[in-house]
Amino acid sequence: MQFLDDSLLPETQEKLVITVAPYGPEWAPEDFPEDIPISMDAHVQKAVDCYNAGATVLHIHVREEDGHGSKRLSKFNELLAGLREAVPDMILQVGGSISFSPENEEDGAQAKWLSDEVRHMLADLKPAPDQVTIAVNTTQMNIMDLMAEEEYGDTSLANPALYHAYREMVVPAGPHWVEEHLRRLTAAGIQPHFQLTCMPDMETVERLVRRGHYMGPLNLTWVGIGGGFDGPNPANFMEFIRRAPDGSTVTLESVMRNVLPVNVMAMCLGQHVRCGIEDTLYDQHGDKMTSVQQIEQLTRVAKELGREIATAKEAREIYKIGVQYNSVDETLAKLGMAPNREPKQRAIPIRYAN
Repeated sequence: MQFLDDSLLPETQEKLVITVAPYGPEWAPEDFPEDIPISMDAHVQKAVDCYNAGATVLHIHVREEDGHGSKRLSKFNELLAGLREAVPDMILQVGGSISFSPENEEDGAQAKWLSDEVRHMLADLKPAPDQVTIAVNTTQMNIMDLMAEEEYGDTSLANPALYHAYREMVVPAGPHWVEEHLRRLTAAGIQPHFQLTCMPDMETVERLVRRGHYMGPLNLTWVGIGGGFDGPNPANFMEFIRRAPDGSTVTLESVMRNVLPVNVMAMCLGQHVRCGIEDTLYDQHGDKMTSVQQIEQLTRVAKELGREIATAKEAREIYKIGVQYNSVDETLAKLGMAPNREPKQRAIPIRYAN
């Protein structure tokens, strides 16, 4: 992305899209009973409350009635149907992991994503979500890496078995699976939202576009949670933003008390934000903070910066929900990327004005 002299001024920036992740699959209900929904009605009400507070993208996980993260697609279908009725304009974004929570905390069951084929079945959800998040490149996902003991010590993650399970978690996203998943999602009219951990992931996405494995709008989230992903070093996300195609959108995501400062920098830079208890349970003073309170905090900061909040309709236009392209060349042009090099062509491909 290019930054000009006026790029930090709010009137030159897109309206702010706020993503909220209010279901927190890594936490047990007793970790924050005031804010972790269990019943289906509570899941839906949480979305309504977040939407009313200013969030226009809902990152979805779902729990069983016993409080465990659900791995049943039927539960996702039930939730999606309820959400379509309750918040029809909100962008519904299913977390591509389905649920990474262990089945059993007591015996140290592994925290893992479901099988390749089960994750492909997210393309068959009915009603279809607007987006499914997708990882590229198999990566260590040690979500404990940047959590201080004072942050997790009074939660279920202090259980040694759970701590170990989440510390050793891996995101499976090999080349064949990614290509097939993109094919199935786009065939179903579902937009992939790329969750990227570092610059090599961005380069992989560019190759997927240039080779025709994905032809559509490019919505990217930089996930700075450490533990195999980038850490919340501004140099990391500045390079990510700098190299993101001009026609893409970038959302910044981090963990625990890094969430607010990273989001504030995202707002200043004209990028988009994500909050919610999946990312942090705490404010900057170490006090518990609900997902709605986190949204309200971001809207206050945005107001001070002069950054307007996108409505749900505007967020759909910014993300280009429902849009797909017909060729590699069209995709590259729409994303503001240089065309592919022609055979025997020398030097850098340049677009010439007619």
